[in-house]
Amino acid sequence: MNRRERSDTRALAATALARIALDGASAREVLARSAPELADPRDRALLHALVQAGARDWLRYDAALDRLLERPLRRKQPAVHALLVLGLVQLEVLGLPAYAAVDATVQAVRALGKPRLAGLVNAVLRRWQREAGNLKAALDRDPVTRWALPAWFIEAVERDWPARAEHVFASAHREAPLTLRANRRRGPREALLARLREAGVAAHAHPELADAVVLAESTDVTRLPGFDTGDFAVQDGAAQLAADLLHLADGQRVLDACAAPGGKACHALERHDLDLVAVELDPARVPRIRDNLARLGLAARVIEADAARPDAWWDGRPFDRILIDAPCSASGVLRRRPDVRLHRRAGDIAALNRVQSGLLEGLWPLLAPGGRLLYATCSLLRAENQAIVAPFLAAHADAAAVPLQLPMGLAAGPGWQVLPGDADLDGMFYAAIVKRGS
Repeated sequence: MNRRERSDTRALAATALARIALDGASAREVLARSAPELADPRDRALLHALVQAGARDWLRYDAALDRLLERPLRRKQPAVHALLVLGLVQLEVLGLPAYAAVDATVQAVRALGKPRLAGLVNAVLRRWQREAGNLKAALDRDPVTRWALPAWFIEAVERDWPARAEHVFASAHREAPLTLRANRRRGPREALLARLREAGVAAHAHPELADAVVLAESTDVTRLPGFDTGDFAVQDGAAQLAADLLHLADGQRVLDACAAPGGKACHALERHDLDLVAVELDPARVPRIRDNLARLGLAARVIEADAARPDAWWDGRPFDRILIDAPCSASGVLRRRPDVRLHRRAGDIAALNRVQSGLLEGLWPLLAPGGRLLYATCSLLRAENQAIVAPFLAAHADAAAVPLQLPMGLAAGPGWQVLPGDADLDGMFYAAIVKRGS
């Protein structure tokens, strides 16, 4: 990366987007490495907006470039190809003034060290401006390029949720709101809202969630009042439902399996005094759990292990509550993690199913009689939800599903499904299972 590229936000964003869309890199990891190159917080905010919007609409505007270019640039000039996608995103999604978007994009080509391609970039963006009506109409005729979603996902949603498919597609195409979770141990939600208002930050309480605060605009949360003192954490409202559905009480012994980054465990501890064990398989994610606990002033036992193989870490004492936040397709959080639509494949689901079933089978013996297990995914695919829980219930005479009724979403077999956009939340599935016995 040359010095000019590091100082040009759009050039930096193009390099990052090419790595995400064409090389399969994680958006979170790429942004974490790229953002520190920019000293100005406004530039970092623009970088984040460009990369997120570019990933969200890649399947639309990548296809558009096939109509605008005689010869594709993806393989020989990946950063320039990504920059062209970002040029179209600036014009059509971010709504930047056309003259500024085109000029800045052309300048970014030079910052990438490709001055000979500046004329081509300018010509492509000018052609889009002239022919946008016809080009957008052509893209809208194909569901993949209309919604910027992969064909396998579209087919799965139309099969699983035919009456809600258009709602899901439209929601997945919108930017998710930034939602905070007020830390009750630091004060009531109203106190956090008051501090935000005093700082000029527009926010409101989510009407259906006891601890959720929704910001009117995305921002750098580390600069908000109360971040350093642990007054809040970032967590989508759909994930905040877990603390309610676990039916927690002081003194309970609780297991959070697959715990990273620790949001649900922290929420539980903010609500009640618990003996909580957080288990996480990925060693790279374990420090996130500990960091979040420390910032929020909470304590738990954190174990790096495979939760589905308790012989290696369990002390033999049963748990009153178990949360399985199972690894899944992340199909319910595409608006928040737009790179998932570029990386996930239909063939991934079978392997995830084996992990999901393995967690249920492996952890069920650890639940005390009369205890409750909450199975959760951030998926909206029946194959990862109903199709996992129903066979488990059929195979275990001591397991019974608890009927759920939430203010958003709909019944889904033995559980409850929140679809993306319901009450402006991410997509989440929950199933509560109790163990019969006294």
